[in-house]
Amino acid sequence: MTFVVTDVCIRCKYTDCVEVCPVDCFYEGENMLVINPDECIDCGVCEPECPIEAILPDTDDKAEKWVDINQKYSEMWPNITERKEPMDEAEDMKSVEGKFESDFSEEPGEGD
Repeated sequence: MTFVVTDVCIRCKYTDCVEVCPVDCFYEGENMLVINPDECIDCGVCEPECPIEAILPDTDDKAEKWVDINQKYSEMWPNITERKEPMDEAEDMKSVEGKFESDFSEEPGEGD
């Protein structure tokens, strides 16, 4: 089992989760984070740290398509291990649905 970041993170990018990850398996895109499922040790400490519940175990039905997305982009984006401020629009965007189709960016973030 692994944990994955879902589209809830898009245009929010809270990074509370990266600070607690003991194996530094988070990667930063322009407007969201992903977890490398090969590096995740399934400790679960990141899940409760996400203030918008964007992190799910891969056993959750809502997480199924996110395993491949997290895998793909964790291989392309830079590693992030330190907390940063969320995106300016995070509060407004946290409850918006369907963000992957309308707002997902394949561009990398800055990383550490």
